[in-house]
Amino acid sequence: MKHVGFSGRLMMLGCGSIGQGVLPLILRHIDMPRERITILTADSRGRDVAAEYGIRFIEQPVTRDNLADLLTPLLGRGDFLLNLSVDVSSVALIRLCRDLGALYLDTCIEPWAGGYTDPSLTPSQRSNYALRESALAVARENPGRGPTAVLTHGANPGLVSHLVKEALLNIARDTGAAGAVPADRAGWAALAQRLGVKVIHIAERDTQVADRPKQVGEFVNTWSIDGFVGEGCQPSELGWGTHEKTLPPDGHRHEFGSGAAIYLLRPGAGTRVRSWTPLQGPMHGFLVTHSESISIADYYTVREGEALRYRPTVHYAYHPCDDAVLSLHEIAGRNWQMQPSQRLMMQEITAGRDELGVLLMGHARGAYWYGSRLTIEEARRLAPHNNATSLQVTAAVLAGMVWAMENPAAGILEPDQIDHARCMEIMRPYLGEMAGAYSDWTPLQDRGFPFPEALDTEDPWQFRNFRVT
Repeated sequence: MKHVGFSGRLMMLGCGSIGQGVLPLILRHIDMPRERITILTADSRGRDVAAEYGIRFIEQPVTRDNLADLLTPLLGRGDFLLNLSVDVSSVALIRLCRDLGALYLDTCIEPWAGGYTDPSLTPSQRSNYALRESALAVARENPGRGPTAVLTHGANPGLVSHLVKEALLNIARDTGAAGAVPADRAGWAALAQRLGVKVIHIAERDTQVADRPKQVGEFVNTWSIDGFVGEGCQPSELGWGTHEKTLPPDGHRHEFGSGAAIYLLRPGAGTRVRSWTPLQGPMHGFLVTHSESISIADYYTVREGEALRYRPTVHYAYHPCDDAVLSLHEIAGRNWQMQPSQRLMMQEITAGRDELGVLLMGHARGAYWYGSRLTIEEARRLAPHNNATSLQVTAAVLAGMVWAMENPAAGILEPDQIDHARCMEIMRPYLGEMAGAYSDWTPLQDRGFPFPEALDTEDPWQFRNFRVT
């Protein structure tokens, strides 16, 4: 089924696991000649997949110095840049696309190489919060105008913003608070406030396993290893809710921007939180920095004049596949230096699923998880060159691309600002079982024995109760 016709050229920058997985979906659902697609990437990954589909493949790293010279001949008015790269500035690419009149989509906001660890920058200056602010600064130059650029539209960030809206509508229906579907940001924020949502986790449990275990000195994962290690070594970041009583001892506010988030002076891969999914039950997840932790918290903020009235606490709670957990333990022991060998699990996966959803807490029904349960068997049946984790990303990339092509002059937008119903319509066939479940779980469950902790028993939804100390 073709979702949209596209008459321009498409350039894919980067072709790792997500690029290889999204290419067959693009060819399946976007009506355009293959000879108008070009892949530009820093290494040979993806060359075989490009050859399989007859797609032009250029192996050439993009740098500050060659950005304009490399990309300008490949992009013009009405064309599309799909940015799936690492170590290439998203803001520089967005500015170039605006100058050329090209559409744009990425799955995260990247700095130039070294930007995550630049010792001349403070943790605040090299945070996802700061990267987001730099992209929004470009958006504020011409608000709502110019060629469409969709920021951070993968699984998370991306898909999860649409899941939050679906979850809010479900809770409203089930608690007798249903009304008209909100039409704008203010309406969605008012709905979350009215329902009493205090905390939103992106609660994910990946159970995929391979026919060979992780080896010593090897980092194993089910999606981009460079991306995961990069964000895992950044300080933890989370949207900071109005119900929170005290900052964490190592928590810090930013001195610029929206003020919607804080950061911790610990890497995300070394920070764990308690969370819950229906199939896993209670779990410890890593509080890895992600842009949606900030953008969702900001989107659902309610103000009266200058007064802040409502905002939920929002963050990732990620339990990756077991081999990735072992890889994180090992890299921490190496003082966050990458192992000499890396392996992206794909064909060797024998079983498991990715249970990815949003856990909304504090409302009248306690906790509600809503999301995708996608098994490796379903993923392989639905699309080639994907596992369960990558397909949740690539389906969202496809949806964001289609929406941008259907709305080519909307300016720079985050996932929360685009049509969630249209995006879900495109993604849903690739997400496996869509499930929602209520729970009476709280982070206080079964606590106090054998190691009593200083807990806030008056309000179970305080961040101090979630954090594993």
